[in-house]
Amino acid sequence: MQHHLCDTCGTQFALSDAPPRACPICQDDRQYVGWSGQHWTTHEALATRFKLRIGEDDGLLAFAVAGSFAIPQRVLLLPTEAGNVLWESLSLVTDEAVAALRERGGVDRIVISHPHFYSSMVQWSEALGGVPILLHHNDRAWVQRPARCIEHWQGDRLSLGAGVTLVRTGGHFPGSTALHWATGPRGGGALFVGDSPQVASNRRSVSFLYSSPNFVPLGPREVMAMRERLAGLAYDDVYGYSWGRNIIGGAQAAVEASFDRHLQIMTTT
Repeated sequence: MQHHLCDTCGTQFALSDAPPRACPICQDDRQYVGWSGQHWTTHEALATRFKLRIGEDDGLLAFAVAGSFAIPQRVLLLPTEAGNVLWESLSLVTDEAVAALRERGGVDRIVISHPHFYSSMVQWSEALGGVPILLHHNDRAWVQRPARCIEHWQGDRLSLGAGVTLVRTGGHFPGSTALHWATGPRGGGALFVGDSPQVASNRRSVSFLYSSPNFVPLGPREVMAMRERLAGLAYDDVYGYSWGRNIIGGAQAAVEASFDRHLQIMTTT
């Protein structure tokens, strides 16, 4: 019995004797099956191929798989006034990473933006003492390894206390989530996002995509709804989903300008 991992998206599945016949996350039109077909690995095999990069990403402890595997997201530890939040998840869990987190006071909860980053979330929770994993209720069908530590929250906002709020942005997935930290690591407020919105490579704007790898934009209705859900939140910085892909300073103005640009293009061309 193994917890098989999809080699393309990095999602870990429930125990089984043989790999699943297919990965539903990759078969969905927001993702893709690898060009050479569906392949599987395990956490043990992954640990022989890769290590984790551990360091600082614009003032926050960060982790990412070192090398080319699956989707290149990175994890951040947010030492907020509402407790230590592990933002996002990875396919690989290492003793070194767990030790680094414990040196910073441990983790109180894991929050993940959307199903493409669920990866080995349950294994991370177990390694950190069974901490709860917060996922939006609208995306519950995409969980491939159910566990008691998973908690599904509902609605458009959830306060974690002391200036930390989860926001259902929608768009990329119905339950796509951003995290707003009122002070942020630099004191001016920060927004942490996955793919809704997505920090662009220029690090001066964001994009609104139904599918990033397949280049499918979001329509005006979804983008306007996202804008309304983010309204009223103040922030200087936006942290994107991969290492260094952040807008540090002037981020709120950059996001608003990006909303204007996208809506103008989608409604006039």
